[in-house]
Amino acid sequence: MRFLVVACCLVSQLAFGQQSALPDAEKEIASRFGNTITAEKLKKQVYKLASDEMEGRETATAGQEKAAAYIAGEFAQVGLQPGANGKWQQPYTLYNDSLTAAAITLEKDQRFVLGRDFWVDIRSGINLDTIVNEYTWLNDGTDMEYLGQSVAGKVVMINEAAARGVNSLNERVELAAAKGVTALLVISSYSSRFSNPKGLKSYTTGIYQKGPGFSQINVYYISPSVAARLKKAPADAVNPAVRKMSLRLVFKKQVTELHPSNVLGILEGTDKKDEYVFITAHYDHLGKEGHTVYYGADDDASGTSAVIEIARAFAAASKEGHGPRRSLVFMTVSGEEKGLLGSTHYTSSPVYPLASTVTDLNIDMIGRIDPAHEKDSNYIYIIGDNRLSSELRTINESANATFTNLQLDYKYNDPEDPEAFYYRSDHYMFARRGIPIIFYFNGTHADYHQPTDTPDKIDYPLLARRARLVFYTAWMVANREERLVVDGIPQ
Repeated sequence: MRFLVVACCLVSQLAFGQQSALPDAEKEIASRFGNTITAEKLKKQVYKLASDEMEGRETATAGQEKAAAYIAGEFAQVGLQPGANGKWQQPYTLYNDSLTAAAITLEKDQRFVLGRDFWVDIRSGINLDTIVNEYTWLNDGTDMEYLGQSVAGKVVMINEAAARGVNSLNERVELAAAKGVTALLVISSYSSRFSNPKGLKSYTTGIYQKGPGFSQINVYYISPSVAARLKKAPADAVNPAVRKMSLRLVFKKQVTELHPSNVLGILEGTDKKDEYVFITAHYDHLGKEGHTVYYGADDDASGTSAVIEIARAFAAASKEGHGPRRSLVFMTVSGEEKGLLGSTHYTSSPVYPLASTVTDLNIDMIGRIDPAHEKDSNYIYIIGDNRLSSELRTINESANATFTNLQLDYKYNDPEDPEAFYYRSDHYMFARRGIPIIFYFNGTHADYHQPTDTPDKIDYPLLARRARLVFYTAWMVANREERLVVDGIPQ
């Protein structure tokens, strides 16, 4: 029986290996167009995107808008069609709010100090100045009820830290909002919140995206000492979770709307045109601090340049009668550095049905060499390729063995990876919805998120080899007979 099982597995693998391999004639065609992705073309793109003109491409700035217009122009020039319902750009709304007032006062005169005793979350969506005579203490806050009692219109206190298996804080905030809670007092488990001025600024100013939870409720992070004072309040005789105490809460902010965009171009497929293969990168970076520009050549002008040149190669093939069977969507997103905001918007408001989206091949930082590979730079980190589709890894490996011969390093694909890179780029917004992905990545280096991430430090021949791997993998996925099997579980 053991031999039979092994034999069946070998037959299955051989059959799939044959299915994923390209016929010789198609290899020649794919190679001809893949080789049009050159170091010289990529260098031109990186130097443009990571120039002073683009001002660091920070989301919702003039630099980001210039970059979006440039990318749209390149998509048009190579022969794509506008990919966002007849337009090149898919705008979305962000908020850049600033706090104008925040206070917690107990029993009329015990007032706590913002930044020392409590913080507020700028994402909180409601200006508030209210006095209540009680609050409800719900420990982890996993059900937002106590013996069936409603918490609608109430102030609720919970722990930020929770036992393993308990929902994340964001999920518990969403639950509180859904239950109609007015304000949530979160006992902070991070003492650094109350000693780091830069941290305070990040919570009381900043760009964010409205979503369920925070935009419908006021969230205060309180220190353990404030929580201890609150817990001294006498409990209600009938419902001991309810504590009797006069409590005034104030939260006011100035709201500013911003309108960045994603850039989409499409190359329509042939007989399977209603299925979509995405090739993505983020084109935003960190912008400027004073006169200092954060150029973001590797992060992620390298990936954005690859998307443009991969699009050029596919469009050239299509013009010569070798168009893809499935439609190819080339998307560069903004908002990645702010928290995957552009890809979050796209997957929440997709132009093309997510159910018809076959895969996302995401390119984020592929132009440099990390310290672990200084002696052998012919590598690329592959992340997520087998998380949702066992076939996708086989196809990517076949494309590499046939055309590019890079060392495929799976170090960061380990589910226990302490860096958690699988969750840190735009592919994850597709993966969490069950769409197979690959994240192509060169690892970090000393210039990561520094002004010194400049175009002169990119290894352009290596960038070209890595970009070609994405091209060949996309070619094979787009042209195979069967759609990718989805046999993994979204995380």
